[in-house]
Amino acid sequence: MPAPQKTAVRSLLVTSAVLLSTALTAPGAVAAPSPSPSTSPSATPPAKMSAVGGPRLGQPGTQVNLAGGVPVLPKGLSARSWIVADAESGEVLAAHNAHWRLAPASTLKMLFADTLLPKWPRSEKHKVVPSDLAGVGSGSSMVGIKEDETYTVHDLWLGVFLRSGNDAVHVLSAMNGGVENTVRQMNEHAEELQALDTHAVSPDGYDAPGQVSSAYDLTLIARSGLQKKDFREYCSTVRAKFPGETKKNKKGKKVRGSFEIQNTNRLLAGASDVPVYQGIAGVKNGNTTNAGATFTGVAERDGKVLLVTVMNPEKDESNEVYKETAKLFDWGFKAAGKVEPVGELVPPKSAVQGAGRPGASAAPGEAGGAADGAGAAGSKPVASAPAGGSGGMGVALGVTGGVLVLLAGGVFLVNRRWPLPDLVRRRSRP
Repeated sequence: MPAPQKTAVRSLLVTSAVLLSTALTAPGAVAAPSPSPSTSPSATPPAKMSAVGGPRLGQPGTQVNLAGGVPVLPKGLSARSWIVADAESGEVLAAHNAHWRLAPASTLKMLFADTLLPKWPRSEKHKVVPSDLAGVGSGSSMVGIKEDETYTVHDLWLGVFLRSGNDAVHVLSAMNGGVENTVRQMNEHAEELQALDTHAVSPDGYDAPGQVSSAYDLTLIARSGLQKKDFREYCSTVRAKFPGETKKNKKGKKVRGSFEIQNTNRLLAGASDVPVYQGIAGVKNGNTTNAGATFTGVAERDGKVLLVTVMNPEKDESNEVYKETAKLFDWGFKAAGKVEPVGELVPPKSAVQGAGRPGASAAPGEAGGAADGAGAAGSKPVASAPAGGSGGMGVALGVTGGVLVLLAGGVFLVNRRWPLPDLVRRRSRP
């Protein structure tokens, strides 16, 4: 597609997204249907779904513009829903049942983190009491938090992002006034992001009646989270040390050791049948009985940053969600710049509403939470693997951006500079 035509298409998409966003926030607007109380997904997507981001995204089936020069989609995709989007521009390059409301599993922890991360400094300490761990679901993934032990907020977030620890989620929720208050704030934040397919019931993504999200919403949430420095660092951490239990040594002195935890994101940490994906930098995986396997990932290649979400592959093969994600990343990097988008990741409500005020402009953190100094190219990843270990991190990449969407005199920064960790090569494994 010639450059002027592509620019015009992008402008039309942005304009349609803004108009749609305005309509959704206007009084009397028709909201998306309420989430079903059932936890069992239907066998087929609804005939009519949300049109947030563009009308084609509300249609069932695969949406892609396969014109001349655009690579064909990968074969063998079995996921109920998936999406490929440009993380910077927000263009949706292709999608399949993008707004199908499905159980999200632990990918919902992205919304939990995006909502709560700004609340405490990393160094804040908390002593765990029994009530903090009340209500953790049977069979939950755990990082190994112990009662009567003290942890920093930094420790707890490592437990959330690396081990998908529901115990860490519940401790942070307790610090935030309890599970009920936390879930309420998560749903309010989802509405602010225009993630209108999403309804949280538990803060950790554990299966619960009425708890749903969509590939579109999870991608929107991930994009918001990635504009926070701490979110980027935690979700890209391969391995870290986690505080253990305090015990008495042979001399009777109390000592507290630590143990290593590794990220359960297979595209980041690798597995026997899944190599580390070139350029991967997060985000979050999940798996429950009702949701099946779910995953949202972000990767950078040749200056292009893509987001891919895959929900519930029907193929019953080991690590299938990662394999299908890798295929879609490969397609997206080949198709970027060639394929005409089928939709757009919309801006938050506040950016649209603020545009109505004369001379209004978005606050630095409005595109996804607390500002971290957009373009902080010197940001350093935390708790990474040793330089010689598998999946070790190198320097941060400064992802250039700066495209502005003008909204009736206001400005919403869509293209933020996101320094993503350099994970472009897989180191030899022992």
